[in-house]
Amino acid sequence: MLKPLYIFQSGTLRRRQNTLVYEMGTQRVSFPVESIKEVHLFGETTLNTKVINFLAARGIPVHCYNYYGHYTGSLYPREQNISGLVAIRQSEHYLDPERRLWLAQRMVEGSIFNMVHVLRYYDRRGRSLQSAIDSMEGLLEQIPTLQTINQVRGCEGKARDLYFAAWDEIIAQEQFQLQKRERRPPSNPVNALISFGNGLLYATVVSELFHVHLHGGISFVHEPGSYRFSLALDIADIFKPIIVDRLIFSLVNRRQLQPRHFEVHSHYAYLKENGRKLFIERWQKQMETTVKHPQLRRNVSYRHLIRLECYKLIKHFLGEKPYKPFKIWW
Repeated sequence: MLKPLYIFQSGTLRRRQNTLVYEMGTQRVSFPVESIKEVHLFGETTLNTKVINFLAARGIPVHCYNYYGHYTGSLYPREQNISGLVAIRQSEHYLDPERRLWLAQRMVEGSIFNMVHVLRYYDRRGRSLQSAIDSMEGLLEQIPTLQTINQVRGCEGKARDLYFAAWDEIIAQEQFQLQKRERRPPSNPVNALISFGNGLLYATVVSELFHVHLHGGISFVHEPGSYRFSLALDIADIFKPIIVDRLIFSLVNRRQLQPRHFEVHSHYAYLKENGRKLFIERWQKQMETTVKHPQLRRNVSYRHLIRLECYKLIKHFLGEKPYKPFKIWW
């Protein structure tokens, strides 16, 4: 099975026949290219065009992160799964205000539904979250009445504010309190975890988009822009509560992540290397976890759920089946 390759230490990535070799001083580690799905570089890594061409020829994207563990960009292979018809239909749905609004409503509906599901899970386990749940369900009911993309985005923003306000009730450790969501830069360990997890999820969605006939720059909730795959942002928002947030709650409440895993300063915080390794180890296990799909009637991994979301959008654009966002059923 193909798996992501995560590199943390500084070194040089080289090609040796059909193998990637990572050199760290006198140490060398080899990785058969046939086993690699994508590469994530967290350490200061040197690589040349020979390696880049080697990876690109095999459709392997390389995702880069800065010193603080924040996603900064990708080396994306030339698109191989190109469909002019899908690109045209996707563009038509973006350019038609009614069709774009309908898709944006569905995506935000899925995102808020999954946030509510997470709160319900912890409310049943003794947290006092019913007030936030009621308010967010009220926002869900408003979605069909919204008439502009800005109203849809505003509805999602209100839901996320309510959702993040409930985090300090969910997290059991006093030293891990969110207080409020702050991104640039993350102001405390929990904000750092959210940013780190969201970066991993975004890169994962970018990788999945490479394998399907979708244009990553044509989006429906987020405004398309330069230097980003805005469709990946749309899709990632649907999965954040289930993939990123539940993992954070598990790692913190089970005390697997400790203050020693973070570098904390007066105005920012970030995961140290030992914290990133621990997070990614659990992340990888979670992405490989399977659930029984009610329509496919077989087990699919969390990661494959993202690919299926892409396929659902393609079917919608081609008029084969109306899009229904991923909503957790287990």
